[in-house]
Amino acid sequence: MTVAIEPLSVGDAPVGRPIWAAMRRPQFAFGLLVIGFWLVVIVTVDFWAPHDPLAAAGDRLLSPSSDHWFGTDTLGRDVFSRALYGARYSLPTAAGVIILTVLIGSTLGAIAGFRGGWVDSIVMRICDIVLAFPPILLAMAVAAALGPGLRNTVIALVIVWWPIYARLLRGQTLAIKNRDHIEAAVSIGVPPRRILRRHILPLAGTPVLINATMDFGQVVLLTASLSFLGLGAVPPSPEWGVMIDEGSRNFFQWWIALAPGLAILSVVLGFNFLGDSLRDFFDPRSQR
Repeated sequence: MTVAIEPLSVGDAPVGRPIWAAMRRPQFAFGLLVIGFWLVVIVTVDFWAPHDPLAAAGDRLLSPSSDHWFGTDTLGRDVFSRALYGARYSLPTAAGVIILTVLIGSTLGAIAGFRGGWVDSIVMRICDIVLAFPPILLAMAVAAALGPGLRNTVIALVIVWWPIYARLLRGQTLAIKNRDHIEAAVSIGVPPRRILRRHILPLAGTPVLINATMDFGQVVLLTASLSFLGLGAVPPSPEWGVMIDEGSRNFFQWWIALAPGLAILSVVLGFNFLGDSLRDFFDPRSQR
């Protein structure tokens, strides 16, 4: 679900290594290329998609051909066009989940680590309760209680994911708050809110960036899983999980699930490669 990242000694890039040096890594370039491709698709697909994703483009269940690269589905809709438009459902949903989980989890984790005492105990016990459940089962339970729909999918995944960042930021805060410049700020009466915002969070941002990058692909996969189970997006929306569900019910028409499956695979690989490259770049031990 996530990667374990030890507290770093610094929150910035290694000395003498500009951030653009990470682009020299082949996996970083590949991840950036894949992500850039899907961002372009989201913005421009209306202008060049072969067919309307919701309208019939030919006979039903046509196999792949030059007219329909990934064939047609049970209603005659072009599978390739639907997979392209599906990026507008899956990627913004995953982005919303990551942004909300980072904001909620980082805020609670930083406060818990900085204040300590009963605040820390309450936040960490809540995290322990949430993390005690398998992520997919808890997400299914919350989504089933709220009903299908991408908005409810976002809520369910945020509930599942925020403890990851709360625990991460708590560990980073505990490692940073005893440094000399933090103690100096406390001794001169700097408000705790300002210390967190200006002195602790900037130094703890690197592990959050790495984790968020690597979690993005996992959130896309989990979003598609909920839609596949009927707890996320609903037909006729061209969401990738919905398309794979249709393909599973037409097993011998393998092309229906192929296009969304390849789309999910490319997104997961792209963000994992990007996250791995950032982790290796920011970890001083990778220079050895």
